[in-house]
Amino acid sequence: MTWLMLITGLLLLILGADLLVRGAARLAASLGVPALVIGLTVVAFGTSAPELAVSVKSAWAGQAELAIANVVGSNIFNVLFILGLAALISPLVVSKQLIRQDVPIMILVSVVAVLMAWDGTLGRGEAVLLFTGLLGYTAFLFVQGRRQGMDTADEEVDELIRRPVPAWQNLLLVAGGLVLLVAGARWLVQSAVQIAASFGVSEAVIGLTIVAAGTSLPEVMTSVIATLKGQRDIAIGNVVGSNVFNILCVLGLSGLVSPAPLLAGTQLASLDMPVMLGVAVLCLPLFFVGARLTRFEGLLFLVLYLAYVWYMVALTLAASYLPRLGAGIVYGLIPLVVLYVAATLGRDLWRRRRGAEPAEARDNRAP
Repeated sequence: MTWLMLITGLLLLILGADLLVRGAARLAASLGVPALVIGLTVVAFGTSAPELAVSVKSAWAGQAELAIANVVGSNIFNVLFILGLAALISPLVVSKQLIRQDVPIMILVSVVAVLMAWDGTLGRGEAVLLFTGLLGYTAFLFVQGRRQGMDTADEEVDELIRRPVPAWQNLLLVAGGLVLLVAGARWLVQSAVQIAASFGVSEAVIGLTIVAAGTSLPEVMTSVIATLKGQRDIAIGNVVGSNVFNILCVLGLSGLVSPAPLLAGTQLASLDMPVMLGVAVLCLPLFFVGARLTRFEGLLFLVLYLAYVWYMVALTLAASYLPRLGAGIVYGLIPLVVLYVAATLGRDLWRRRRGAEPAEARDNRAP
């Protein structure tokens, strides 16, 4: 029954987020809100609504560690699993704006989150800073979009607001979506805590794995469908934007509503949050080279995620092979990833220099 409650909670969260986005987007359009603003606020909120509902509910109910663990686990899952799976389907195209602006912002907010939680807690003052950052980030994106002459965000927003719908139907969708989000979050958090207790593990472990993967299902569907449709730049933009939103909004709001500071246990602060930062940093050099994420790099992301989950499970079960597994990851897998990134950057730099070198100079060196 507990597992059934968990699955039902996830389904309610996904359905509730979809209904809320549809109703709120159409209501905003009927009130004259520009489509670009709708895309930057309502739709961005919708993809992270499950994480927001679960983390806020956890913080309000006193499961303060689950609130942070859900965000950290979702961000790791988004990059390694979702981008890895999407890149395996088809190599992903990376826009210049993502490389120059959005990925560095994702890295920056990840650094801020790691530093804030380094002492084991995230207090209300820090939550205010995060939420203020969200308001500033959204305002920046809106101003940037207006300067670039954008009237809309993407095709998804156009489809949502194209067909006029009576206001009462939109209000009903918003109300129904909120009810489903609240009910889904309640069931999910209760079942996750019970599962953690039955396995003798912390709430953070469940939040980093089962809950994080479940609340990221909307991002999975959005990115995979975009890749299958050939919109390969949207797949990456969706993940990067969701990760920024998770940290600034989900952590910020959770910290504001929590009666006590959010908790980041020793493992969460010293292992999981640095992993979140590490995978964010890994995106920059791989995206920079060729402005694409190849199938091999997608496979590499999936291998890294499987290694992370395997280590988490082994750590939870206190497996006898844990030291060997840790050594294999630290001294084997991670150095191989670093060598691959260095070799890829070196090859790209060599090609750029060759491309910039005058043809006559190359001909003189030819045998």
